[in-house]
Amino acid sequence: MGRGNLITLIIFGVIIAIFPLVLPSPYYLRVINFAGIFSLVCIGLSLLVGYTGQISIGQAGFFAIGAYSSGILTAQFGYSPWIGILVGIALNALVAFIVGIPTLKLRGHYLAMATLGIGEVIHIVALADTEDFTDLLRWIGIKIGYAPAALAKALAPYRSMTGGPSGFGQIPALGVGSWELGSPVQWFYFIWFTVFLLMILSLNLIHSRVGRALRAIHGNEEAAKAMGLNTARLKLGIFVTSAGMASLAGSFYAHYVTFISPVTFSINESILFLVMVAVGGMMNVWGALVGTIIMTILPESLRFLHDYDILVYGLILLIIMMFMPNGIVGLFQSLFSFQKTEKAGEK
Repeated sequence: MGRGNLITLIIFGVIIAIFPLVLPSPYYLRVINFAGIFSLVCIGLSLLVGYTGQISIGQAGFFAIGAYSSGILTAQFGYSPWIGILVGIALNALVAFIVGIPTLKLRGHYLAMATLGIGEVIHIVALADTEDFTDLLRWIGIKIGYAPAALAKALAPYRSMTGGPSGFGQIPALGVGSWELGSPVQWFYFIWFTVFLLMILSLNLIHSRVGRALRAIHGNEEAAKAMGLNTARLKLGIFVTSAGMASLAGSFYAHYVTFISPVTFSINESILFLVMVAVGGMMNVWGALVGTIIMTILPESLRFLHDYDILVYGLILLIIMMFMPNGIVGLFQSLFSFQKTEKAGEK
């Protein structure tokens, strides 16, 4: 992964270790914990959009599948949260695999629109009350001659599983046996240790043969094909991987907040994830991390402006987008390269 990334990882690990000691406030820890959960989505999105060049505006949909799978299995069926997380990842991988095969043949705006549609379909399913689906299935049962009473009895336990627009709560926290993650500090170390591990895996992936192939696809897909790369398989693989990361984040969110509703998984959230990656710098996985932290903390920092906070928030975003096309991390990389060139010139 290179000496620079290794040093940055060590610094990142030290910051994680001492952060709760330096800033023990439960409020700030809670905010930074949300930043950690969203980082899991944005790291996957950075691999897909920044390194492979495949636009996705439906990441909140995969985030929702993870949250609802884990939430329903634990709160309504009594399964272990760890089983819920694994089922969520498996379900997300299956959905991403099925929709990715036809969708990833599209390019540019068409691909963006297709992924937007996927996210919206998942959001509508979460928004709709399951009772509507059971009624629909009963109607289908009548049409095909199946006894409606028996079908209604079979479907009775599954009514209102998602809670419809109101969502549902009482989702248990993560834990082992009778011990559960309770305090913000415990959650902080759990969430950010997971982020740390995923950063190591992502950096190794980027600097591996597969990572170089992904960057080749981003640069020129036709040329990558001509070099003998199986671009369809690589794009599908990274699409499934990013969906799995979003699922993991969704499960963490469900067990951390202990309540979920469709509002959290709308298209606004998908766009926010993209903005987080763009603000930090799309072509750098560290950028996804930095962008997510800034975009999570910034709205909280501007609350003292009351009704004007949205104006300042928009202005800051506009300045970053206009004057930092490669994001904040990209700007620092350019400055560092410039200084290095200047020093080399002086010698």
